[in-house]
Amino acid sequence: MKCNASACLQCCKERCHWTGTPSESSEMKPSVLTGMLILYILCIRVEFSNQHNVHPRKLEQIKEEVASYKDIAKSIINLAVYGSAQNRSYERLALFVDTIGNRVSGSDNLKNAIKYMYAALQQDKLQNVSLEPVKVPHWERGKESAMMIQPRKKNLAILGLGGSVGTPAEGITAEVIVVSSFDELHRRAEEAKGKIVVYNQPFITYGDTVQYRSQGASKAAKVGAVASLIRSIASLSINSPHTGWQYYESDVQKIPTACITVEDAELMARLSTRGVKIVVNLNMGAVQHPDADSFNTVAEIVGSKYPEQVVIVSGHLDSWDVGQGAMDDGGGAFISWEALSLIKELGLRPKRTIRLVLWTGEEQGGVGASQYYDKHKKDIANMDLVMEADSGTFMPLGMQFSGKPQARAIMEEVMQLLEPINITQLYDYADGTDISFWMEAGVPGASLLDDISKYFWFHHSEGDTMTVQNPIWMNLCAAIWTVVTYVVADLEEMLPR
Repeated sequence: MKCNASACLQCCKERCHWTGTPSESSEMKPSVLTGMLILYILCIRVEFSNQHNVHPRKLEQIKEEVASYKDIAKSIINLAVYGSAQNRSYERLALFVDTIGNRVSGSDNLKNAIKYMYAALQQDKLQNVSLEPVKVPHWERGKESAMMIQPRKKNLAILGLGGSVGTPAEGITAEVIVVSSFDELHRRAEEAKGKIVVYNQPFITYGDTVQYRSQGASKAAKVGAVASLIRSIASLSINSPHTGWQYYESDVQKIPTACITVEDAELMARLSTRGVKIVVNLNMGAVQHPDADSFNTVAEIVGSKYPEQVVIVSGHLDSWDVGQGAMDDGGGAFISWEALSLIKELGLRPKRTIRLVLWTGEEQGGVGASQYYDKHKKDIANMDLVMEADSGTFMPLGMQFSGKPQARAIMEEVMQLLEPINITQLYDYADGTDISFWMEAGVPGASLLDDISKYFWFHHSEGDTMTVQNPIWMNLCAAIWTVVTYVVADLEEMLPR
């Protein structure tokens, strides 16, 4: 008999020679009742294990299999951190961003970046280097400026938010209303008509605070505002505005919107608290063009035994139109390329295909990755693991993982192979816009977790340059990324899902 809770009563009848019902248990001897209770609990535990497909003996075998990669992991670490590949991902990235610059969706710079990477991956002698066509948004900010003209003249540093409409040629001059939350805007809706709404929301976390950037314009328009200025979503500011994409509601008037510095938002909040009238002139030459042609850039190391099964390792090639896009996401893209370079250089050939994907259009909501998913989702049964590095390449702390408990148990063993660099922790919840489509469909996902305490100092600003990058940290990130990629791709079986 299959041992599970539903069969427990029959099991009890056979083993305890009992023909009654659960309600008659009070008539049974205590020893028999105790025995039945223990048996029932054991059956529930076995049923739980069956439901989660946990097979202790098999897991022990997988642990032994993973442990057998100890020497290979050391070879990868030694090459990436101490050997001839030391600093290579950093130097490649520096050459790339110094040559190309920033790479906003639809721009000539992004086109040049894709051509550059296509040639570089071919020169690195990777397999199946290709460009997969997609359509991406094409927005240009144009010339922009803002000036506080009352109570005194002061230039305001701004960056228009992605997708914003422009102002009339003469600009918009209007009184300002400062609010610290959407709730306050709602309470003061009558005051906001005909004014520029300035959001001075405090930074809590990026996830909590970014709603003001993405939704602020439409919420202001709903109460009759003529424009909105959003305090930059940043944990630290040195008079630096931080841009990003925003979303208009389809049935709401589109009004110009830009981010301002933390300092200027707080200045206007203090003036407003004192009852001082504030007037601002805003000029934005933003233009939304038709969607542009672009490409996801792909390269592979083809698997030796199960070539149809795939581990994706990835970062996004596009950036915002400020800074160099070295941190977001040049670092993640280039340690992903480095993973294939290290594996190839060591002469390793995994059983499964390792596929590098450099996404396009991530900053507009993963539009390139979404189209990639639509094209390839027919192969979802063969997608073993999707990985994305898109939180900078600072000092790494470990990996984040999303998947079934039995898959997590295997990943925890894989992380132990990184003991030589003392970075073995596996955290919950993989993060990555571009891999989210696959994870939502049940494919296991992984992302790099590093010390992001300074990430939002530079995020989407002119400060995102090579100066942020550290070659030692990038070496460690590349080592982690490569060990995990290779070992998962070479295990005899795919990760459970």
